[in-house]
Amino acid sequence: MAKRKTLDQAQEEEETVSNESSTAESSSDDDDTDILDVEFEWFDPQPQHDFQGLKVLLRQLFDVDANAFNLSELADLILAQPLLGSTVKVDGNESDPYAFLTVLNLHEHRSKSAVQDIVNYIVAQSKTNDGLSLLEHLLGASSQTRVGLILTERLINIPPQVIPPMYKMLLEEISWAIDEKEPYEFSHYLILSKTYTEISSSADQENRTSKKKKKKQKTTSAATGNSSIFYFHPEDEILQQHASITGGFHYIKEGEDQSDSKRAFQEAGIKPLGHLMLIEASRFEAAVKAVEDYVQAT
Repeated sequence: MAKRKTLDQAQEEEETVSNESSTAESSSDDDDTDILDVEFEWFDPQPQHDFQGLKVLLRQLFDVDANAFNLSELADLILAQPLLGSTVKVDGNESDPYAFLTVLNLHEHRSKSAVQDIVNYIVAQSKTNDGLSLLEHLLGASSQTRVGLILTERLINIPPQVIPPMYKMLLEEISWAIDEKEPYEFSHYLILSKTYTEISSSADQENRTSKKKKKKQKTTSAATGNSSIFYFHPEDEILQQHASITGGFHYIKEGEDQSDSKRAFQEAGIKPLGHLMLIEASRFEAAVKAVEDYVQAT
């Protein structure tokens, strides 16, 4: 059953996306750009239909480090809890998901290799950023902290309007699960996401005409310190404001991937980075409300 049919807010978000598309189309009669009016639907994860689509989105989420994880096992774990989390589709229940959001209980599933790989990866990456150092303690083998790992990703160009309904439904589903004495009463939510920074594009590098110019640019870059961070998912900037711990990290396999998509990023002057945000459970509902307000205002 489409979750859209059971959540009025999701219907409102869908109408917002549709209306924005219609407005853009009517106001650009002289523009050659085609506007596609798409109807989004929200579904529970479907084990019989979503396995391959989830793997594609997980691979996109973990970027060049995706091969460090058993994505098949991770997708199976997500699909094993079909009443928790959501997918977004445009061609009905049996089509591939264009977006997903779920939460995994890191303590409850600590014996599963897919979760062990993620925890070990996050702990290793937290050691590269002082701002994330507390995660090693929270995720340690002896820790009793109840951390819910939120995994969410969507295909490029899927609008942020699809996100607030998924977060709101997740809150509702967690509440129902707690009422049923299921292990989803978390103390913290850890969101794994992606950001990017701007670097010299391939075209910029090719257009440099002198060694003197190269030296000047290198000196300027060193003087300015860290580059500005940008968000692939605009809602992450809002969620970060409610986080007690936040920070980025470089991918372990950075520079090794030569796929067309990675070359496209390099040519455009974009360098993807991993990003983590830890939000206390007592602040999570307010964070979701802030995301909803932000998306409605954009």
